[in-house]
Amino acid sequence: MAKRAYEFFPAESVEPAPCAGDVPALSERILSLDPHSGAASRILTFAPGTDTTPNGVLTHDFWEEVYILTGSITDLRLGETFTAGMYACRPPGMEHGPWRTTEGCTTFEVRYYAP
Repeated sequence: MAKRAYEFFPAESVEPAPCAGDVPALSERILSLDPHSGAASRILTFAPGTDTTPNGVLTHDFWEEVYILTGSITDLRLGETFTAGMYACRPPGMEHGPWRTTEGCTTFEVRYYAP
């Protein structure tokens, strides 16, 4: 099964849901999902003051592309802050986070598996 086809629709019509993990200040809007592979597109929101230290450093078994729409986040491991308009492409196994934001941050993410 693949992701379902959608024509343009307001992303705000998708209700935000808490993310998995131990940080209740993180929420996501899953815009599209392949339930078989786990490939997904989502909007991730870090509420102001979010600290993802309880989730630790993350790695995934999938590719992840991230574009920061609003705000900023600081990668605590790297000691670097990333702001609106910045983009990342992470291959499987690439470490990232934990994150902290004072003002809040919203990202658009695409996750997929490549052969």
